[in-house]
Amino acid sequence: MDRVIIFDTTLRDGEQAAGGTLNIQEKLEIARQLERLGVDVIEAGFPISSPGDFTAVEAIAKEVRTPVICGLARAHPDDIDRAWEAVKGAEHPRIHVFLSSSDIHLVYQLKKSRQEILEMARSMVARARKYLDDVEFSPMDASRTEPEYIYQILEATIAAGATTVNIPDTVGYATPEEFGGLIEGIFKNVPNIGQAVVSVHCHNDLGLAVANSLEALRRGARQVECTINGIGERAGNASLEEIVMAIKTRQNFYDLTTGVDSTQIYKTSRLVSELTGFAVQPNKAIVGANAFRHESGIHQDGVIKMPITFEIMEPKTVGIPASKLVLGKLSGRHAFRERLAELGYTLSEENFSRAFAAFKDLADKKKDVTDKDIESLVAEEKRTVAETYHLDRLQVTCGSGIPTASVVLTDRDGNSQADTALGTGPVDAVYKAINKIVQVPNALTEFTVKSVTEGIDAIGEVLVRIENEGITYTGRGADTDIIIASAKAYMNALNRLLAAKKTG
Repeated sequence: MDRVIIFDTTLRDGEQAAGGTLNIQEKLEIARQLERLGVDVIEAGFPISSPGDFTAVEAIAKEVRTPVICGLARAHPDDIDRAWEAVKGAEHPRIHVFLSSSDIHLVYQLKKSRQEILEMARSMVARARKYLDDVEFSPMDASRTEPEYIYQILEATIAAGATTVNIPDTVGYATPEEFGGLIEGIFKNVPNIGQAVVSVHCHNDLGLAVANSLEALRRGARQVECTINGIGERAGNASLEEIVMAIKTRQNFYDLTTGVDSTQIYKTSRLVSELTGFAVQPNKAIVGANAFRHESGIHQDGVIKMPITFEIMEPKTVGIPASKLVLGKLSGRHAFRERLAELGYTLSEENFSRAFAAFKDLADKKKDVTDKDIESLVAEEKRTVAETYHLDRLQVTCGSGIPTASVVLTDRDGNSQADTALGTGPVDAVYKAINKIVQVPNALTEFTVKSVTEGIDAIGEVLVRIENEGITYTGRGADTDIIIASAKAYMNALNRLLAAKKTG
């Protein structure tokens, strides 16, 4: 079987999704998990776009050693040079050069002729090749470009040193049959195509990104560019987990394989969802909450008798436990530790003790503690490890009178500070009281509440985004009391802000 190169662009194209900005530490955490997942290439960012993105790409290049670390660059000398500076510390560096090729972009955006574009592409690939041997070139908006011009630009860039040529469906316009035809035409009409890997990068504007990518692989492409949970510009990108599991599940059809450890998929999906703040829709293929749940009596009967009747994949192949262990207030430390292990979490003894105490507290409030509850507790524990201030106590009074909140915060030295504030509502009062103590100017730009599980005793998860000096900080908190969850989320965001100020 041929091996497909999995090129993950979660940290570049995925981060371009509106509201999906990640800080350097969050990018590093995702990059480490992508390495455990087994992706072949990590497109770590667009180095010239900002000093922060350059620093993130540089840090990932120095720390994450197994995959190829790729930096994106426009067909411009400054971009190429900056990308090289960012990735040169990598064990396996790559520069990815892109330039529009469609007449739509040339006429309305770049205002250049085809010949000028051809020369820019050739010269900038040659410039990148002087730095390193691994150079990728993408003719942007290829699916709306005249095929004969695509053939010319690919032949020229391969001759100039491109070792991978990527065919982007930049605006998600193509259908599988025509996109597959474009790939097939490239193999037939580009004389030196055998000197480069053919890659594809499909967007999901018509919901066809995965279908287009798989058809391209069937027609001979051997690298596919994708993101975790399919995040990205507009409607997103081809979803890594869907492509990998389609190849794995339908190996008899595609006769292809990947180097991805599929048991890490679910954990990676959860991490990206938590750090970006983008919830995964329940009916999302592979990683959605309902992907391996059955409610219909007919389905339940079939799955009980033989899972393959209604499940084409075993849940454990993507990192979801096949069986459900119901935990409650009578469960002991051993059972809780076993369940954490099944869910893929290994905690230090100190962190485990805190998580277990939080679990017992939750179990007193809920009849059954679900896997999602446990994952939320672990995420909450991770969020509270490096706190400048800790929420110690909270008391709220609201109703027909004026909402009032009293809070007590404890700093790292164990000193406690208390204050009280009035607000337009209980959450507003809590945030004003916290601000009186922390005294860091900020503007609340987003406040989102969701339920982790069903039922009146469900854990509520709150996401907040605050802005300080033009930089956005994200905070998350979870609790069965939504006011406490709101306070935790705000404290989490403030602690991120304070940590950034100390290191800045």
